Amino acid sequence: MIRSYVTGFTITADAIVDLQTHTHLSDGKWSPEALVDYFLQGAFATAAITDHDRVDTMAGIQRIAQDRGFPLLVAAEMTTRWHDSIVDILTFGFENNLSPLEELCDRIYQKQSAISRQVYDHLVKHGYIPRDDETEIAAILAATTSNQTNLLVDLFLKHNPGTQDFSPLREAGYTLCTNPTEAVVEAVHQSGGVALIAHPGRTDGFATFNAALLDQFRAEIPIDGIEAYYPRHTPEQVALYKHYADQHQWLISAGSDSHGPDRPPIKYRASQCAALLARLDIQVI
Repeated sequence: MIRSYVTGFTITADAIVDLQTHTHLSDGKWSPEALVDYFLQGAFATAAITDHDRVDTMAGIQRIAQDRGFPLLVAAEMTTRWHDSIVDILTFGFENNLSPLEELCDRIYQKQSAISRQVYDHLVKHGYIPRDDETEIAAILAATTSNQTNLLVDLFLKHNPGTQDFSPLREAGYTLCTNPTEAVVEAVHQSGGVALIAHPGRTDGFATFNAALLDQFRAEIPIDGIEAYYPRHTPEQVALYKHYADQHQWLISAGSDSHGPDRPPIKYRASQCAALLARLDIQVI
């Protein structure tokens, strides 16, 4: 159990929130301390740090927030696969029992690390990168599951600048390990939390949801809501996701996906995600 005091308080409808941000504990540039300080300086009423596939860092992040007097939500963004498409899932309110999510995170971390080691050894063996003193692969293996794949590509490009041929990576077994969407949602529910589709309108390697695909997803996955407000969504997409959520009694979230000061948190209004906040015992008036 994580000690969190983000329960049982009230904020106004125009209070400022941001429910998707990331630190260097996954693939962001913010330190947890700097991000919490940003929330405080920006007069945010509450916020969520949603590092990718990390629940082991929750207690430490909560201590940082509590030491500064900021009510930070317990949350994470989980990388999942549904029908061969990547679907990120935002999870909130699972602080009473981390074990189900921890087990899923650890399983894919171990699997991803084995693949990263395999890919690295293949690239060294075939002369695409020089073998060093294990410093480079150690840094990759120390990274989070979703970031290991990015770092492998960076390493490959470092030693093969300008190449457009990534077949050596594929031949080595390069892939992103994920959990099944249904397993993640089930684990969140076992922990007493809620699960929402993250950035459903993105087109860069993720499932891009229209109404028909949302219907299919809803029929197969007991999802609780959707991140309707997201900086890359068009006004038409926002309207679609809000309408769909209203039709099906889904929770709505709003997140910037800030990964660093170059793309800072967005000041969303609490009224935009009032039902979600209420589910987390934060009343919006």
